[in-house]
Amino acid sequence: MTIWVCGEVLIDLIPDASGERTPHVGGGPANTAKALARLGHDVQFIDGISSDKYGQMSERELLDDEVKLDLALKSDKPTCLAIITLNQNGGASYQFEIDGTATFDFSAEWLPDPSRYKPQVLHIGTLVTVIQPGADVLFEWALQVAEFAPIVFDPNVRSVVMSDHEKYVEAVERWVSISSVVKVSDDDMAWLYPDQSYEAVAKRWIDAGAALVVVTRGASGLVGFTADGSVEVPGVKVEVADTVGAGDTVGAIIVEAMIEKGILNLTGDVLKSVLHRAAVAAGITCSRKGAQPPYKHELKGI
Repeated sequence: MTIWVCGEVLIDLIPDASGERTPHVGGGPANTAKALARLGHDVQFIDGISSDKYGQMSERELLDDEVKLDLALKSDKPTCLAIITLNQNGGASYQFEIDGTATFDFSAEWLPDPSRYKPQVLHIGTLVTVIQPGADVLFEWALQVAEFAPIVFDPNVRSVVMSDHEKYVEAVERWVSISSVVKVSDDDMAWLYPDQSYEAVAKRWIDAGAALVVVTRGASGLVGFTADGSVEVPGVKVEVADTVGAGDTVGAIIVEAMIEKGILNLTGDVLKSVLHRAAVAAGITCSRKGAQPPYKHELKGI
């Protein structure tokens, strides 16, 4: 059986040492698909992929990592661009060129039929879950997928794209309502729910039906919440090149654990071990320029 990862593949234009921006294949879901494939899993990536030079670059890199594109849409529309600015700590901020791109061209006509393929897991998130009209199309499709597979949702908030706070929260809550697992950053939580602790929000999501909520906290590590309580692990110290793709790597480790251990077993010491593996994997990604998650052999014994 196969893991489905749905969402955007785009081009990150990242400043190099001279200040010039160079293209890197990115997009949170694409990063997650790459990370899962590098860990040895069978992954189908679902998005529109352009025939332009950046689309060809994206396709080549995904295929090189053995991400499968059988269920993707080939398109002559352009590739979405993310123009990235890095702060002195390597943290990234984004501006996006979205309108009219292949990246956000979702429709019921081409999305794969879950009753035919019966995926193991659907991982979905980032911009495709808030950019309309595709977000509504994907939500209706995800409801069908949920009849066959658990959903992992990563909001990966990009408020520069949709600054309407109320609408963003509404979109996130809608996706949480159909998800078995939510992976979210502390920055996401702070922007979405500035007057609530992320512990309180996570508990509310668990009470509403999510089996697991994982909050990433950068260098401070990760915390996972289940109905049995919370588990915390520290971050792993590395020399940071940038933080692009770190959270997406965590998402991949969580999906891997769901498949290998079973979602209901991700509690206590088992969850702590998974979160430690995720912290190590995210640290490796942070040590590299762009979204370059670790390979299976780099996590051997962890």
